[in-house]
Amino acid sequence: MNDLSPYRPIILPLSEEIERPLWSVMIPTYNCTEYLRYTLKSVLVQDPGADKMQIVVVDNNSTEGDPEAVVKELAGERVEFHRQPHNVGLMNNFQTCFELSRGKLIHLLCSDDCVREGFYEKMALPFEENPEVGAAFCRSILIDKNNKWQGLSDFEMPSSGILPQDWLHRIAQICCISVPSLAVVRREVYENLGGFDRRCGISADWEMWVRIFAHYPMWFEAEPLAMWRVHLESANNVNAKSDVFIQENYNTVETILQSYFPNGVNSKLAQTAKQNCAFLALESADALIKKGDISGGMLQLKTALKYSKSPKVVRSASRIFLWNRTISIGKKMVESGGYRESIEM
Repeated sequence: MNDLSPYRPIILPLSEEIERPLWSVMIPTYNCTEYLRYTLKSVLVQDPGADKMQIVVVDNNSTEGDPEAVVKELAGERVEFHRQPHNVGLMNNFQTCFELSRGKLIHLLCSDDCVREGFYEKMALPFEENPEVGAAFCRSILIDKNNKWQGLSDFEMPSSGILPQDWLHRIAQICCISVPSLAVVRREVYENLGGFDRRCGISADWEMWVRIFAHYPMWFEAEPLAMWRVHLESANNVNAKSDVFIQENYNTVETILQSYFPNGVNSKLAQTAKQNCAFLALESADALIKKGDISGGMLQLKTALKYSKSPKVVRSASRIFLWNRTISIGKKMVESGGYRESIEM
């Protein structure tokens, strides 16, 4: 099996002479020193030893804090540290993680997320018991910057097990695996399918999960074994409402629909996936208008309607547009004194 394309970087197989642990825990980081401390501790407390687990922190040339000092303080020489010579971007830093990995199972653990007790023991079982499984992911607990629980991710099935084939339609519409930290993937799967698709930008992990599921059985673990941190500085939060992210999200949908439904995509599925992209643009429009960026907000409204003209999208866009018009008229009345005159009358 080989599904490589010019958009997907190659991940070379390892020499048979290399001693390989079961696990490679690869921790990409950037300007995240305090969270890295918490993340690393959550791994080290489950460390089965260097013969069974490789642990590597890959720093994308941080400009704040000293991640190497944190690694040395908490783990000495137990944890490998690699620093990029310059900022290579998020996805290229992930690619370095893949290239440095030696384990049979790769866990890409973002440095602001963490794992709960039993993650590595329990997430290894599906692979041991089901040799055909290519990847597994677990439910997550959302936490804030102070490690307080904010909620739980959804059940994909009532209990743990291999996901049914029709789950492809769900993952094609919405990214059910919110962050890479929730997933474990056999290294040979990445070797066969390649790295993150460059066309998809920060949404490339979504395309990756669809790609893996299209080629391999995937396991869903119903127990929430990982914690996904939602905070203002996170990559997801920083990029969620940006023009670039919204376009990359749409590019990802187009890539998924064209690549994994060769016999023609179900029209309802395509409409739903594109409608979800439109709602993301509408969220951005609403946020921009509320901040006073009217032109930016109106641009996102047009983007949303370009992606989808479903009744739901049109209604939502109309509400945002009318709200914007109301605020604009109100401001003009206040500035001209008309609002005061109407009150005095």
